[in-house]
Amino acid sequence: MHKIAKATTVVLAALFALAVTACSGPPTASDFAGKWKVADTAGTAFEITLGDNGSATGNRSGEVMEGTWKFDNGAAVIDWKNGWTTKIAKDGDGYTKTAWSKGLTMNNPSTNTSSAEKVN
Repeated sequence: MHKIAKATTVVLAALFALAVTACSGPPTASDFAGKWKVADTAGTAFEITLGDNGSATGNRSGEVMEGTWKFDNGAAVIDWKNGWTTKIAKDGDGYTKTAWSKGLTMNNPSTNTSSAEKVN
């Protein structure tokens, strides 16, 4: 009986380890769809919504922002109609938002970086 209990414990521990590993894998496109809380260059909080259909919207201090997003190299990359680019990427246990102003590419130093929290 003791051997069965010990074997059961080993199997359950292995299944738990497998489940934890599966849950902590790299993000997928579906992980990014939804509402995100980020901050602008002044540190003011605002929300970005990434739609399942590739649409992106934001409301920053009353300014309505529109654009499109795609899953690129493990991150959500947003191309805003105003010329800015925003990237939301996994960073350790959390996420980071990085933004580049109009006329800059992601090869340039970023204009702004803040934490990003998925709220929906």
